[in-house]
Amino acid sequence: MDMQVLSDFLLDVFYALIGFLMIALAAYTFTNKEHQARIGTSIFWTILGVVFAFGELIPANLVGVLLIVLGCLTASKKVKMLPAKPLDGEFAKNQAEKLKNKVFIPPVVIAVVALAVAQFTTISGTAAIGIAAVIAILITLVVLKANPKYIIEDGVRMVDSVGPVSILPQLLTALGAVFTAAGVGEVIASGISTVIPAGNLLIGSAAYCIGMAVFTMIMGNAFAAFAVITAGVGVPFVFAQGANPAIAGALALTAGYCGTLMSPMGANFNIMPAALLEIDDKNAIIKHQFPIAIILLVVHIFLMYFLAF
Repeated sequence: MDMQVLSDFLLDVFYALIGFLMIALAAYTFTNKEHQARIGTSIFWTILGVVFAFGELIPANLVGVLLIVLGCLTASKKVKMLPAKPLDGEFAKNQAEKLKNKVFIPPVVIAVVALAVAQFTTISGTAAIGIAAVIAILITLVVLKANPKYIIEDGVRMVDSVGPVSILPQLLTALGAVFTAAGVGEVIASGISTVIPAGNLLIGSAAYCIGMAVFTMIMGNAFAAFAVITAGVGVPFVFAQGANPAIAGALALTAGYCGTLMSPMGANFNIMPAALLEIDDKNAIIKHQFPIAIILLVVHIFLMYFLAF
């Protein structure tokens, strides 16, 4: 089988598994009589689960309509978390004493297997992460002797804790594609060309890195920002001046992630941990990351200036 075909098939399977998990959350919500918005919330997760699981079989226009419905449910505050279950402190303590450092096995397995699959096969990196996650779950069940029911229960709890922002990365990536197709990069280039002096390598590097960070703060995703800012700033003000594309491009992408650390739009990195850790201040993680992100951004500018040219 062609590896690209295999990768696409695996991605469809993994998206379907995620969709079924969301549908399970919808079922949990609908059957919970104490839930304050169980109808709206169950509809939200059912629609999103169906889109994830069967998206390729659904006409694109219909998917667009379903996304608008999801937006309306969220805007009208019809999507809420399940009532929190009280934590069994004694059970948690016993499990911690029993498992100890074994709790680190799943994340280590995911990292090692994903790297191995991506490095030694032609399967896509995204599919490699899915393969690693499945293997990590199986190893966890064997090594930790965990009850399989916790896969669904804790998976549902995680998705419920993150809430509607779980769809944000997909929406922002789509928005980046729309911006690129609409020629936003060209507009940015024309505007910046009136400010940046031609041939100034340091200012060009600064504009590229800062532009990536700022646009990533808006988009929440450096990959979505990369195409737009590279077309508008990177090509005319960095690459055209003789910069090494591999070095400058890599540094620009990681400079973008400095913006991710400073933005609530970076839901996976900022909002999700706050929700899972049940922190009252949802911006607490961003506040702690902000100073480090600024320092890293400045470092990126000088690295690009000294290494890329």
